[in-house]
Amino acid sequence: MLNQQIKLHPIKPISRNNLKPLSNITKKLKKYYFIQEIQALTKRLYLQILRKPLTVITGIIQPLIWLILFSALFQNAPIKLLQNNIQYNEFLNPGIIIFTAFTGSMNSGLTIIFDREFGFLNRLLVSPLKNRYSLLFSLFISTWSITAIQIFLIMMCNILLNTHNNMICYVYQILILATLIIITIASLSICLAFLLPGHIEFLACILISNLPILFSSTALAPLAFMPSWLQFLACLNPLTYAIEILRYLYSNHQIIYNTNIIKTIWITLSIKNSIIILLLINTINLIITQYILKYKYE
Repeated sequence: MLNQQIKLHPIKPISRNNLKPLSNITKKLKKYYFIQEIQALTKRLYLQILRKPLTVITGIIQPLIWLILFSALFQNAPIKLLQNNIQYNEFLNPGIIIFTAFTGSMNSGLTIIFDREFGFLNRLLVSPLKNRYSLLFSLFISTWSITAIQIFLIMMCNILLNTHNNMICYVYQILILATLIIITIASLSICLAFLLPGHIEFLACILISNLPILFSSTALAPLAFMPSWLQFLACLNPLTYAIEILRYLYSNHQIIYNTNIIKTIWITLSIKNSIIILLLINTINLIITQYILKYKYE
């Protein structure tokens, strides 16, 4: 026993990374600060909307005008020309709902533009924010909540105008599709707000792109009515995929993912393919927005 050699292991120095409780506390603090920043910035955006509710009101009035005017204009259109032999106002409802999500999210960059012009954005960027992405999250949350209220009010108006409307039964599906459109368009709007020099150029961009995006989708007319070049543009428009999925759900009361809803001379896509395309567009837009925020203001 005495002849046995005692092996001594070197004592490892204690580092901050080896202290698991400390690392857990740091992670929890970062998460807490991140949530706190999102709450504060979102509250500020809600206060701006409460003080100037005109943007919310116009976001409801504009789709209602399209709904009433186009429904009255094409109410005597032959039923057999449309999909599943439905009335034109029933055909129009999914397009108006998705278009409401588009118009509501397109204005999300206005806050960034005015914060840049009044110097408040520079104060935010030099402030001790734990995570600058809290600015993006607050914009997405406020835009989504306000647009969801607008969509719900449009659905109520649809029920008043059309007693046979049963879209209220598909609120969750509508919100999921609207969320995909809101994230896509809001991220594009935020990118434009960071890149364009001022609010005049931003508003001009919105006015120029508003009607072409609407008419190059299937919101007002089916793909079969369009020439081949316009069908190609409609397939590049993310609104088309959300509208066609919602229109299929409205007509068939269920979703079969392998059903083809986009049929053109260029391409044929099913519901599953359309959802994948919307998810890919969302992912690409979020990466671009993250890149712009990271490298333009660091």
